[in-house]
Amino acid sequence: MKCPHCEVNEDKVIDSRPSEEGETIRRRRECLSCGCRFTTYERVEKTELIVVKKDGTREIFDRDKILNGVVRASMKRPVSSQQINDLVSRVEDRARNQLSGEIPTETIGNWVMDELKELDDVAYVRFASVYRQFKDVTEFMNELKGFLGK
Repeated sequence: MKCPHCEVNEDKVIDSRPSEEGETIRRRRECLSCGCRFTTYERVEKTELIVVKKDGTREIFDRDKILNGVVRASMKRPVSSQQINDLVSRVEDRARNQLSGEIPTETIGNWVMDELKELDDVAYVRFASVYRQFKDVTEFMNELKGFLGK
């Protein structure tokens, strides 16, 4: 690490601590040349996950989009914020563990629906009705029949 004071590349680590979330490590360093002390943070570099949308466009994976959709589907349901965050984390982990750096939105949506099916029936139906974009009541009823036949 370059010293922010004298820009020499020689330092020693005095103290290391993980952050409260465990996502970063805080390191106190001391420059061996001038004695200046400074703090650095170390975190895992995650590769960018690209989501391929239905129209073929690509965008960077955004956890908040999944979170917002699940929160809306779970509105006024007996689903805790912890359960929602855990669901979103499982879907994100699954997406990041794919061999490819690109994943279709359809796959992510299906994973979310699978998770919601186990968590809350009403939230599942709400999410499916928005995600699947049913053209008419018949399509919606067919989805419900498939769900009820689980």
